[in-house]
Amino acid sequence: MTTSPMSLLDNLLPHYQFQECHRIAIRAPAAAIMRSIRAYRALHDPLIRLAIGLREGPARLLGRRPGPMLDLDDFTILGREGEREIVFGLMGAFWKADYGLVPLSSAACFHENHHPGLCRLAMGFAIAPLSGDIRRVTTRTRVFCPTPASQRRFAPYWYAIRPVSGLIRRRMLGRIRAMAQRPSFS
Repeated sequence: MTTSPMSLLDNLLPHYQFQECHRIAIRAPAAAIMRSIRAYRALHDPLIRLAIGLREGPARLLGRRPGPMLDLDDFTILGREGEREIVFGLMGAFWKADYGLVPLSSAACFHENHHPGLCRLAMGFAIAPLSGDIRRVTTRTRVFCPTPASQRRFAPYWYAIRPVSGLIRRRMLGRIRAMAQRPSFS
């Protein structure tokens, strides 16, 4: 029996209580796919903008979420392995109206987590050959809650947002595919 090597995501966040996974096939070089992942923004999709806008509405009305909507720019790159995998991270109390985000200056800050009530979220993208010039892109989002109290607070939020989160991830992958398959990205 052979075992597959651990992924970067497995190394960065091996323990978690919540996970979702989505895949798509993309006919493009791995480098073009990685560039598309790095270039992706929620502003590219009106439905995603609407979903995030609704989620952030209460915090904005209360003045607790100024500035642009949550997007990939708010994540910290936790690691990258060439054109094969990239992992982004956030830390916060995601159930709060303003997400309770704590700025992360590095991957080390993600691991040090000196805030015991805050959850760590890692979103990874893995690119693997499928057949010929087609590659499978898999995105996994994992959340680790460090205490029973943070897990109790996060769980209802997760189950409420998970259907929309899944829709966002599927649309995100569709947009990444469209970008990667454009001749200018190849």
